[in-house]
Order: sequence, then C-alpha cells, then structure tokens
Amino acid sequence: MKLNRYLPAIWTLGAIALLISVVRFYGVAIEQSAYAGDQQQQSATAEGLEVATFGSGCFWCTESDFDKVAGVVSTVSGYMGGKTKNPTYKSVSTGRTGHVEILQVTYDPKKVSYKKLLDYYWRTTDILDGGGQFCDRGPQYRPIIFAHTPQQRALAEKEKAKLNASGRFSRPVAVEIADASKFTAAEKYHQNYYRLNPLRYKSYRWGCGRDRRLMELWGDDAPTH
Repeated sequence: MKLNRYLPAIWTLGAIALLISVVRFYGVAIEQSAYAGDQQQQSATAEGLEVATFGSGCFWCTESDFDKVAGVVSTVSGYMGGKTKNPTYKSVSTGRTGHVEILQVTYDPKKVSYKKLLDYYWRTTDILDGGGQFCDRGPQYRPIIFAHTPQQRALAEKEKAKLNASGRFSRPVAVEIADASKFTAAEKYHQNYYRLNPLRYKSYRWGCGRDRRLMELWGDDAPTH
C-alpha cells in the first residue's frame, strides 16, 4: 500500500524522462540535418568528387537544371548563408534569416570542370537581378555562388569580371560570390520536386517566366528545357 503513495511521482519522472528522450531525438535529427552538407562534402572528397554550391532562385528549378549536366553525381536543395541555427523553409521564406535557397552539387571533376559548371550557372540565372530571381522576390532568392575553396572563388570572380567586361549586358552582373558556410538540407518534400510533382513544377516554372527571361538574356546560348 505504501507504493501507491509514490506512484504519482514515479509517473511524473517517467513522463519527464520520455519528454527528454523526445527532445534529444529531435535535437539530434535537426543537428544531423544541419550538418548534412558537411558530411556530403567530406564523403565527396573521400571518393574523389567535388562540391559546388549555387543559388539561382527557387531551388526546385536550380536542381532541375543541374541534374541535366553530365558529370553531376548528385544534387541537394537547401539553405546557406544565414545566421539562424536551424533554418527551415518557413523561416527562410520570410527573408529575415539571411539564408538563400541554394543547390549543393556533387560532381566528378574528371567528367565536368568547375569552370563548365560556372558557365552553365550563368546561363541558367538572371545574372542582372540581385533582388531575387524571376517571379520570386527577396534576399532569400538572390543569385549567389558559394565557393568551397580559394580556387573556386578565384575562378568565379574571374569569370564574373569577364562577363562584365564583355559589353554584352547594359548592367553589371549582380551575382554575389561568397565563401561557403554551413549547409542545411531542405525538407524532404523539396528534394527532387520537379520529378515527383512534374505538372505542378512545370506550371510554376512557366508561370514564373524563368525560361522566357533566360531567352531574353542569352538567346541561342540559353539552355533548352
């Protein structure tokens, strides 16, 4: 009978222990997601692959574009560049976290060079629009190249300067070039969106005017979709 006196306390301690376990579980899950990019880069390096990171507006479209490039091994949509510890689509979409929607590209340098990826990036981006991309407005959609090595940064700066000096455009290239920071993979439903939701994706891309704008900028040099 004396045990009954302690049952409420036992139940309370059990509930607290369960709550702590749940919090720890989800905390670990969040941290694992936040560092997924670091792990991907380490794994890529170990396998002789390299990583590049590009932002050109909606990452659904950037992913669709780069998946077509021979030599690209894998792509992951995500967030980079902000100060919020665990960014989510909801928080990033406010434009207040400092993050950008980006695509992390793992590629085989024996099959495609970083310069070729840069050339492709310019032609799939509105490089003159620093306030967003196409119909998506705000700093979270600004065009940006995140360099993972000094060599990547130097080449990106060089190619940007060549575009500015070419006289092809009436305004300077608005693409930002920055050092890569912590990468957070986007939520699962954003990955391979264009494949899993082809009708919605095509409707969005057409309505956003992405390909029409790229034709205006690049003419016959614009990629076909």
